Amino acid sequence: MKAIWQNEVIAESDSTVVVENNHYFPPTSVKADLLSPSKTHTFCPWKGEASYYDVNIKGKINRDAAWYYPDPMKAAENIKGYIAFWKGVEVVK
Repeated sequence: MKAIWQNEVIAESDSTVVVENNHYFPPTSVKADLLSPSKTHTFCPWKGEASYYDVNIKGKINRDAAWYYPDPMKAAENIKGYIAFWKGVEVVK
């Protein structure tokens, strides 16, 4: 799987974890230099608190386009630290 925005591959992995139709990429498969921490947080009743990243490519910023669970609830431990994308980021095979 690949996560692509602005014709740039942000993440690529053969071992994503699919939860609620979202592909969560292992942190080692993501180009961390294209992400910057966001102050945004949301809460899921069964996964816990999500933290967000802005995606930065060639001066363009896609705010809160990636999220992850740094300390998920027990039911979502399999995606701890894994990163998912949305807001126009294409996730394709």
